[in-house]
Amino acid sequence: MNPGEIQLIQNQRQALLGQLAAAEGALRAGLRTRGIGDTARAHLERAQAHIAEAYIAINESKLVRTVPQLVDDLTRIHQVLDDMQRRKSQRI
Repeated sequence: MNPGEIQLIQNQRQALLGQLAAAEGALRAGLRTRGIGDTARAHLERAQAHIAEAYIAINESKLVRTVPQLVDDLTRIHQVLDDMQRRKSQRI
């Protein structure tokens, strides 16, 4: 690759990172919206997690989770939180 091609790739990469940052900001704003419902909120939270993983995958040279690994991790986290909530409500 010549220096011009490398610069073009770097510029495209930076543009993509900017788009991801903008998308994350929009998702954060959406999460503060009242009355969107639990299903929509769950989708927004999952989308935010995917964007964070994409940012890491693009911006850093270390290995990141695959999409199935991320989905499995998020599912486990939600199951633990649901179990904790259920146990808490059973004690009351």
